[in-house]
Amino acid sequence: MEVIFILIGASFSVALGFLIAFLFSVKKGQFDDQETPAIRMLFDDEIKK
Repeated sequence: MEVIFILIGASFSVALGFLIAFLFSVKKGQFDDQETPAIRMLFDDEIKK
């Protein structure tokens, strides 16, 4: 029965870590532009001489 309390605490710790990582990435702008990366491969590269 004591193991379940340890597992619940560990799962809350992992969930909190993922929440902090998500909020950090939103704050840094990782999810600002979601369209350009999907169509970036369709753009022609500039010809270098």
